[in-house]
This record gives sequence, structure tokens and C-alpha cells, in this order.
Amino acid sequence: MSPVVIVGCGFAGASIARTLAEAGIASLVVDKRPHIGGNAFDRRDAHGLLVHPYGPHIFHTNSEQVWTFLSQFTAWRPYEHRVLAKVGDQLLPIPINRHTLNQLYGLALTSDEQAQAYFDSVRQPTDKILSSEDLVLAAVGPDLCEKFFRGYTQKQWGLDLSQLSAGVAARIPTRTNLDDRYFTDRFQAMPADGYTALFERMLDHPLIRVELEQDYFAAQGSSKALAASKARHTVYTGPLDRFFEYCFGPLPYRSLRFEHEHLANRVQFQSVGTVNYPNDHDYTRITEFKHLTGQSHPGTSIVREYPMAEGEPFYPVPRPENEALFKRYQALADAQTDVTFVGRLAQYRYYNMDQVVAASLAVGRRLAAQLGGRLGSDPEEASASHSGEAKAAASGKRFH
Repeated sequence: MSPVVIVGCGFAGASIARTLAEAGIASLVVDKRPHIGGNAFDRRDAHGLLVHPYGPHIFHTNSEQVWTFLSQFTAWRPYEHRVLAKVGDQLLPIPINRHTLNQLYGLALTSDEQAQAYFDSVRQPTDKILSSEDLVLAAVGPDLCEKFFRGYTQKQWGLDLSQLSAGVAARIPTRTNLDDRYFTDRFQAMPADGYTALFERMLDHPLIRVELEQDYFAAQGSSKALAASKARHTVYTGPLDRFFEYCFGPLPYRSLRFEHEHLANRVQFQSVGTVNYPNDHDYTRITEFKHLTGQSHPGTSIVREYPMAEGEPFYPVPRPENEALFKRYQALADAQTDVTFVGRLAQYRYYNMDQVVAASLAVGRRLAAQLGGRLGSDPEEASASHSGEAKAAASGKRFH
């Protein structure tokens, strides 16, 4: 018997399953896809290069707790992500920094103070920041807004900057220094063997059973695995509106289409991991995976990303009216005593991977205490004292 059924085998589901297992609580993890890892799943393509089928996942965090937890399951390859944006005929650093200003406008700014003075001379401050447009104009003014932000936002979200909550633009800071790293977090690295290997190790515990190609909703009442579990508690990481059968209408999400390509006999396609295309083409960006993985190969593999209105949900659309609709669903979720909702889709939040892991560790510890787990106990001791559950789980834990 599995006291907990976890719906979804991405970072949220896997982190909770492992936290519960180490407290002596067995779980059944189900996922409708044929692989573990959710959108962070990676694999080697036909040419031997490690690629991310669902677009690039760059790990970064300031949380030592998250870093320490994940480091149990992977060695790390140090990697600081850099992004260029194609503006006219130039490739310019993004986030916008002093290099960007100097190259774009032919300036010779030599200090943070000079860069800030430039921003102050072009910015359009407002008394109240209500949208991403307000935020961008108040930070960098109209020209930089048009060159870097408006077109990209329109492609990414299908909406103008003025129609999106300010938090979207706030994810990309403006800098006065020469730091051209996309992230400035304390910990920045890529799993040395890839994300899938990390997930395999995280899920490799006798109290964790994984069932793949199991649609939780289609399988209820018919799946032997789900029927046998008789779950005392469910952790749900999928779209919140789907759980409640869209009773208030669908929550808006953005999807993506990925166009993967291998370029034979071309060692490098671009000079950095990702190049953004805010104003040209239907795609938003191109990522070259060898920058992320450090692999040596005579060819290279890239992916282009095309945002879409329909398809697999990737991003909750941050608008005030969508937040109001989410709150109605959240009230239903809060009333559930035997289901916990966690993750980007279940909480309708634009979370980074480390934020999902941090939230999941907290949920796992709370559930372990609630369900009588032994927090901080030795995993092997916990396994021994739950031998019946351990044997049942171990018999099928190889990701069916």
C-alpha cells in the first residue's frame, strides 16, 4: 500500500517523493509521459549530443538548501549562462548592461554612474507600475523597450507589454555594470550527467515506485497501480484547472513548439548558449546545447522555440484577470484535505526550477510529519522498518 500518490514526475513530484522516502513513507509517482523528469528531461540525440527536448533548462539558485539537496544526486559542471539578443545587425548582451549601451549607441560609458545617468536620461517614470510596459519604460525608456522587449513579449505571450503584469519584465533586470551573465545566483551549474540521470538517482529508493504513461484522470478506477495504492494523500503537480474539471473555465497557459536541428561538420553555431530574436523570425530564441554540456563533437545540435497559444501548458499567463480566475480555483484547492497542490502549473506561478524544489522540500517535510514519517531518519533504517512496502516498491521501481 502506498500512502501517497504523486501526480507528475518533474522536479516537484520527484523531490517530494524522495523527501517522503527518506522519512520512511512510500509513494507511487505517476506521469502521463513515457519518461521521468517532466520538462527538465534530457536525452542524447541520434548524434550523441545531450539535448533538452522541452527547451533549455539552466540551473541556478541562491538557496544552499536546494543546492545541497540536489547535489546528493549529481555532480555539477560549472556553467554561467550568457545570452545575446539580435537587434538589427548586432548581437548585444541581455540583460542590458553597460556593454549593451556602448555597442548599441556607440557610447564610451566607463562607470556604473555613467550608465545610470544614461538610463535616467531616457527612462519614463510613472507614479504607479501596473504593467510590464510601465516597468520597462520606467527602467530603460522607449527605444530600448522597442528594441529588446516589446517584440519578444508579443511573440512569447501573444500579448503586448501593456497587457502583462509587471512581474514578467521584472525577471530580466537592467544592469549598469559589465556583468554579462544571464543569472547572478550564487550557485550556477549544469548536472554533469544531465537532468535525467539526476532524476534517476533521486527516484532510486525502495520506497518510491514510478509508473509512466499513466494519465491520472483517465486511469482513476481502472489503473491497477492507482487502485492498489488506496492513497491516504495525493500530491498533484499538474494544471490546477484540469484537476477541477475546468469548472470555472480554463486557466490561460502558453505553450511552445520546439524545432530541433543537428548541424553536421559545424563545431559551433553561435558564440553563447542562447541567442534571443526579439524582432526577427517567428521563433523567440535559439539554444546551442554544447555550450551547456561542454561536449566535444564535430557537429552541433540546436533548438528553436516557437511560442503557441495551444498545446502542452508551459507558462501560466500573468495577467490580473487570470490571477482572479486562479484565486477561485485556489479556494477549491485550499478546501481539499487529502490533496496537496504544488508546482508551476498547480500553483499557477512562473517558478524557476530551484523555486519548485524549495517549495517541494517544504511540502515533503510537512506531509512526512502529517503522515507520521520519521523526519531525519536514516533512509536504510526507514526502508527496513517498512519492509513490506519496500519490497512492493522495489519490485517495480524501474520506471514502468
